[in-house]
Amino acid sequence: MMMTNRSDRKASRPGPCAMVIFGAGGDLTRRKLLPALYNLAVERLLPEDFAIVGFARSFDDEEYRNELWQDARTHLKGDVDEKEWDWLRDRFHYVAGNFNNPDAFGRLKKKLAEVDEKHGTGGNYLYYLSTPPRFFGEIPRQLDEVDLARQSQDNWRRLVVEKPFGHDLDSARQLNRELLEVLDESQIYRIDHYLGKETVQNILVFRFANAIFEPIWNRRYIDHVQITVAESVGVGTRGGYYDDAGTLRDMVPNHLFQLLTLSAMEPPISFEADDVRNEKAKIFGAIKPIDPDDVLTYAVRGQYDEGTMPDGEKVPAYRAEPNVPKDSGTETFVALKLLIDNWRWADVPFYLRTGKRLPRRYSEVAIQFKRAPFILFRETPVDQLPTNELVLRIQPDEGINLSFGAKVPGPSVQIGDVGMDFCNADYFDGHPATGYETLLYDCMNGDAGLFQRGDNAEAAWAAVTPVLDVWSALPPRDFPNYAAGSWGPEEAAELLRRDGRRWRRL
Repeated sequence: MMMTNRSDRKASRPGPCAMVIFGAGGDLTRRKLLPALYNLAVERLLPEDFAIVGFARSFDDEEYRNELWQDARTHLKGDVDEKEWDWLRDRFHYVAGNFNNPDAFGRLKKKLAEVDEKHGTGGNYLYYLSTPPRFFGEIPRQLDEVDLARQSQDNWRRLVVEKPFGHDLDSARQLNRELLEVLDESQIYRIDHYLGKETVQNILVFRFANAIFEPIWNRRYIDHVQITVAESVGVGTRGGYYDDAGTLRDMVPNHLFQLLTLSAMEPPISFEADDVRNEKAKIFGAIKPIDPDDVLTYAVRGQYDEGTMPDGEKVPAYRAEPNVPKDSGTETFVALKLLIDNWRWADVPFYLRTGKRLPRRYSEVAIQFKRAPFILFRETPVDQLPTNELVLRIQPDEGINLSFGAKVPGPSVQIGDVGMDFCNADYFDGHPATGYETLLYDCMNGDAGLFQRGDNAEAAWAAVTPVLDVWSALPPRDFPNYAAGSWGPEEAAELLRRDGRRWRRL
């Protein structure tokens, strides 16, 4: 379970299994998955009977092991425990082949039988699709052809699907249909690595385990909510993919909506997977659809121009990045105003923003409370009351900050804004983490609480479809419209200014 602390987790080592990584030679595997598996091994949170089978176009077992060792040195934080690495390294295997080649899947079946015999993995297989999205439907079909998708009372089969889960609502529905032709919903784990971050999971604990906050977590006390996921990097070498997707598709239906649902959902009756996901589904259902006529008022898009970052680095415009068309109309910044049409959140706006080449890498959920009545302070030097603000910091320094007003020492009544700050690193032992450790651990244990259900994925796409449709029909005429190193286009500030509000200064 996601609420379990580390000492309890160590008492619950997963049962035997083999993890098959499709696309095992790719960047995600090298930078995130393998370091995460190593970190789990160090904490004794991998099965004792465990193996990894890489599936991609080249390599043999020994080449694969040697290359992974070099990658581990590069991407692991801190010193590498060679004993633990050797334990993990001895469990690496490899199958070369294309994702649409039936013979390759026949070789995979044979390899898994050998792995079961050698490592005692018991026919329990976790398939991880670290591949281009066009193979998300093909690989399960090929697995089914060689009888590697069907599970029984004696063993399980689970499939992890990386984002993006579809390109729009229609493609998400189609992908769900393809997966459900082969697998049960309970076997499908639609992953969002954001949910592996401790502070994201801590949102639920903070809300529901603290009696001082839950009673005021509603429209009576909260003025509005701001969710920010800022990136300082540009698109880099991902220009080809990014120009086809854009920031709205790449970030909003997954990362930002996960933060939105966790911040807004009602308390589930338990932390069982479907109880949590049922409450998330209610939030998606309550998001007030944006009328096409209102898209230009409720949604802002931007594209970065050349500029100077806070550290003095001069960076090129998006259209000058590799593999990006010189006249590209793809957005690299999005800001949205959303309303959740239910009893708890009626008339409370949720403002979302995300973009590339912003001044810093930073993610947070900021709860802005309503201003207290001023009547008590009319005959004092106080000219206005500060509003209380609760900030849940997701990255890079995970923690929580609460700001409130306090009297400034002196003979007159003056109010200063003060803060109470909690940082994870100050209270809990730090452990090297990629954000995937908890997610992989939960997959092996069959706990889907941190993963999207099919209906939730479709509902997220449905919420952004009106914006996608209008933006597709009305190409932007003012791109690029914000300088790299700034906080986005002026229209994003105007989105809040029209409501008498402003973005938090980060």
